[in-house]
Amino acid sequence: MGHGYTGLAALSAILFCFSGAAAGYDYPIAGLEPSIRPAGAPVIMIYPKNAAWYRHALTGVVPPYPASLHFLENQGAWYSPFVRPGMTGPYDIRNWHGSAPGGAGQTAEKR
Repeated sequence: MGHGYTGLAALSAILFCFSGAAAGYDYPIAGLEPSIRPAGAPVIMIYPKNAAWYRHALTGVVPPYPASLHFLENQGAWYSPFVRPGMTGPYDIRNWHGSAPGGAGQTAEKR
């Protein structure tokens, strides 16, 4: 690979960064004043947690559920690593990736 590819990659990155401004997008930019929410910034008003949400959040956890999982009652739409798949292989103790032998996660009985 020569210097031409490096220059082309840099030019592509610059054009990509400014493509939103060139297209005329007028989205509020959060983070310029962290203590003030920008006017017009999107707001999540309702975050329903039905039975399917709880089944997903409790993947690999067997009843009786420990009291420490009570935080799920207050969980909103923000990011939480507890309700997302993590590492694979031997670290996947909740079997999010289907890597446990026999297709079952490591339950309290197996530990």
